[in-house]
Amino acid sequence: MSRGNCDGVGIARETATERRREPQRVILIIANAGTISERLIHALEREFPWVVVEQVEDVGAAFSLFSHPVSLILIDIALISEAEERSSELLHVHPQALTAVIEPHDQSLDACLIKLQNSPLVRSVLPMNLRLDLWLSVIRLMLSGGEYLPPGLILRARKNGHSADLPSGNGGMSPRPRSEEARFAELTAREMQILEMVARGLQNKLIAAEFRLSEHTVKIHLHNIITKLGAHNRTEAAARFRSLKERH
Repeated sequence: MSRGNCDGVGIARETATERRREPQRVILIIANAGTISERLIHALEREFPWVVVEQVEDVGAAFSLFSHPVSLILIDIALISEAEERSSELLHVHPQALTAVIEPHDQSLDACLIKLQNSPLVRSVLPMNLRLDLWLSVIRLMLSGGEYLPPGLILRARKNGHSADLPSGNGGMSPRPRSEEARFAELTAREMQILEMVARGLQNKLIAAEFRLSEHTVKIHLHNIITKLGAHNRTEAAARFRSLKERH
């Protein structure tokens, strides 16, 4: 065997060892069987070998203790009302978990918007009409504690005069004018870090390497940043960031 092949085997073994050392986590799906296809389940397990996917068909079954801590809960939109009624119990049993609603069709965006207003539980929306690589990047973002909303949901909320402050809401259905500082306050720490890198002129590939993220995940962060700031593109978002820094 050549040295190159030996090195390749060594790297593969090191990677496998690192994956085994990853803390095991559970993605808990609360939905009817088939809501997330077997193909997607297998893709999750391949992409995140340290994740165990558990599926239950009703909210009551979600109160079980699983083999590892639950990091992400994905709930069928049809079960959200019941889940929110028992949100305090759910959060008590799975305190480390971020919760997202499964949004299977664009047509249900309005219903999704109504259910997300003032939700004590749901922090993100997982669309099911994305390309597989983008869909996995959204999952990766959520497993890292990030939040995701489909652009269609936000655009429809604004068009219908609803609050764009989703999913946390603002206590009502009417939008409130927000200052530039208030918009920046909505960004997460990671989003601020990425925006700072963009303002310095770094491209997605370098940003991804800096934070050990995939380029798709960086793109999702940028999408969230641009949406929250109400900017048209990354250039405008970066310009606003530099302006904010100059004022402070």
